Amino acid sequence: MKNKVRWGVLSVAQIAVNKVIPAMQRSEWCDIAAIASRSLDKAREAADKLEIAKAYGSYEELLDDSEIEAIYIALPNHLHVAWAIRCAEAGKHVLCEKPIGLTVKEAQRLLEARDRTGVRIEEAFMVRHHPQWKGVLEIIESGGIGQVRSVMGVFSYNNRDPQNIRNIFEYGGGGLMDIGCYLIYAARLVFAGEPQKVIGLVEEDPVSRTDVLTSSLLQFASGQAVFTCSTKLGSYQRLQIAGTEGRIEIEIPFNAPPDQPCRVWLRDASNPPAIQTLEYGPCDQYTAQGDAFSRSVRERGAAAVPLEGSIRNMAVIEAILRSAKTGAWEIPQE
Repeated sequence: MKNKVRWGVLSVAQIAVNKVIPAMQRSEWCDIAAIASRSLDKAREAADKLEIAKAYGSYEELLDDSEIEAIYIALPNHLHVAWAIRCAEAGKHVLCEKPIGLTVKEAQRLLEARDRTGVRIEEAFMVRHHPQWKGVLEIIESGGIGQVRSVMGVFSYNNRDPQNIRNIFEYGGGGLMDIGCYLIYAARLVFAGEPQKVIGLVEEDPVSRTDVLTSSLLQFASGQAVFTCSTKLGSYQRLQIAGTEGRIEIEIPFNAPPDQPCRVWLRDASNPPAIQTLEYGPCDQYTAQGDAFSRSVRERGAAAVPLEGSIRNMAVIEAILRSAKTGAWEIPQE
């Protein structure tokens, strides 16, 4: 029998209650033992629905529970860093929803907290654990499409609810923080490095002040990445990776359905190209993420999503936002 890590959950947010917690409950290494909300009634409602043993009416009570080893944070973006630090100081390992913080300076405080307390702090980029991404990276690393020269991506949805936290500027809302971060992360994964400079074009909602349409060009040492993200377009996502000897297209690169196979198309350099469809069986990437994090706690393995890399991702977001104001190329700064 696995020595499961005992988890507590901060927040009864929809992503936690509807996606992440049920997925982690199906895992081999996770025991969801407690959930906390600022409302005890809401915590009890979620605990009853999900058959979680303990419900707390404050976040502090959860952190005081000596049986809890790790915390999953699903709070609004502007609360991530402060509560991640409090969790670390309570001796709890931390898996925090993206974005890890609202600024580089803020996120850097997590490095000090991690090193001082000795706990693990990771950003929840669940895509890193899906078999399709592992397969794509293996193709690239083996030279299957030659040298990667271009990454092109789009990620969008249509959310016009002014009360939704994704549309509240003060909470860290906007498309770049919510979904653009995935496109940046993907480009950094594919190029296995950091962009040297970036340029961005941002359209803001005049009322909410959140970015609703953002496009960016990222210059890497060996190529370029370009993407568009939006909170006011039809729901869509796709990623293409172009190399000197072929091309990869990922049909659903980020919100991979847990109960359906995922398809990746591999095209060679012939004319017309030979197209191979690679199918990866159903996988709940939230389950895989929970297992990977818990195993790293038990086995003291390397972090799948190192905190240093999350801060570099944040640096790119900051540079894009600066560029949108200056109209010039900006260099990401940690």
